[in-house]
Amino acid sequence: MSIENQVLVIDAGNTIIKIARFINGVLATVERTTLPEFENFIKENEISEAVISSVLSEKETATITQYFKSPLLVSNQSKLPISLNYHSPETLGIDRICNAVYASKQIEKGFALTIDIGTCIKFDLVKANGEYLGGSISPGLALRYKSLHDYTSELPLISEKSKTELLGKDTNSSIHSGVINGINAEIYRLMEQYSAQFEDLTFFVTGGDARCFDIHSKNDIFAVENLTLLGLYEIYVFNA
Repeated sequence: MSIENQVLVIDAGNTIIKIARFINGVLATVERTTLPEFENFIKENEISEAVISSVLSEKETATITQYFKSPLLVSNQSKLPISLNYHSPETLGIDRICNAVYASKQIEKGFALTIDIGTCIKFDLVKANGEYLGGSISPGLALRYKSLHDYTSELPLISEKSKTELLGKDTNSSIHSGVINGINAEIYRLMEQYSAQFEDLTFFVTGGDARCFDIHSKNDIFAVENLTLLGLYEIYVFNA
């Protein structure tokens, strides 16, 4: 199967479906839609080749796959271009696998660490030879704000994502400072620990909330907005 064509790379989340169009192996466009709107999107585009990652139910996923003749539905049981050195590979999220796949393709030696800052903050380490080694998961911005509100009697629910001062001057700004600066400190400290333990380490930063944090641009830190979609495409190419 030649990749000299148009391929849809579909990442179906619980609320949003991200759809990337690759033309001749190059990412051309990225769009967002919902499951009810998906049929209209497909009718307007009419692309037969697709690789799909879905966290939706089997029935909902079938709503997507039905429009393609032989789509590649990626799971942790799929044929992958990396090996999973992980004690429970059946529980490893597809997004983490995709991030590691793309990162491993970008380095010639050493290690790559992906940092995905979204609903959760996920660190994933992979070697240049394609061996996935593991990582970590912690709550993201919205989850931290929500937990402070849900598990206390008086703290308000906020959703602020802007940069903040160290010292909060009221309850809202104190929560804002604690969450934003806390995550920032967590990310930087983990990066330092990984750098101390693994030589020739390259960082790849992605996720919807990555822009909220000052992860300084250095020679070994790359911001990749569509990291998971790029990794899905690499899995498609590997299976093709």
